Amino acid sequence: MKKDITDRKDIELLVNSFYDKVKADEEIGFIFNDVAKINWEKHLPIMYDFWENVLFFTGTYSGNPMNLHNHLHHIRPLNHKHFEQWNKLFIAIVDEYFKGANAKLIKQRAISISTVMQEKLFQSQKEPHHL
Repeated sequence: MKKDITDRKDIELLVNSFYDKVKADEEIGFIFNDVAKINWEKHLPIMYDFWENVLFFTGTYSGNPMNLHNHLHHIRPLNHKHFEQWNKLFIAIVDEYFKGANAKLIKQRAISISTVMQEKLFQSQKEPHHL
């Protein structure tokens, strides 16, 4: 029987399982494996802190994910399909392992974060360039 997300161990299970799927994904795996060239030993604990803070307001995360995504977007432009696939995989992993109020909340927050990132990344493409 599935349980809700209640502590860091649950966050670690979620994050590890999610990134296992991401790394193997045909649509977005290359972004993590080839473009970003992620150092997983360093990246995963940062993601544990990030998602633990998103859900439990622990204050353990102090980075700026927008800067990294802006950098990636300049190296290899990201698009809405990349974010849709990320959301799809994240929601599927949450649903595979967890059920409850926090599981629902982390999915909502993930989609909200994704939406804001897309708006910020792609707004410059909509703005007219002035000479």
